[in-house]
Amino acid sequence: MIMNKILNVDEFAGRHTVAHSDGDGGLILETKQDVSHIIEANKLMFNQVKSQDKYGDMTHVARLPLTVIDDLNKKGIMRGFAVINEPEMKLFLNDPDNRFFRTRPGRV
Repeated sequence: MIMNKILNVDEFAGRHTVAHSDGDGGLILETKQDVSHIIEANKLMFNQVKSQDKYGDMTHVARLPLTVIDDLNKKGIMRGFAVINEPEMKLFLNDPDNRFFRTRPGRV
């Protein structure tokens, strides 16, 4: 029986993976990441953009934690670090719940 065993620690990214028993002989893997430094950096970038700045090619619009990228990979929005479903990625980035990942105002 596994009782909250830490499987992986990535100190650089501030994330770790823990294994939990599900009580039926199965295993649940949980990955957590401290994203506070990413959120703070995003806020700084967001506040430095002038409202009249236009979007263009190669405009930096967001910074995502690795755990979010993992989730977007599972949902088929990204493959690795590449966006493969641009309309869904835009929906994700424009969702008010994800505003702290944005590095500039406006809609993507």
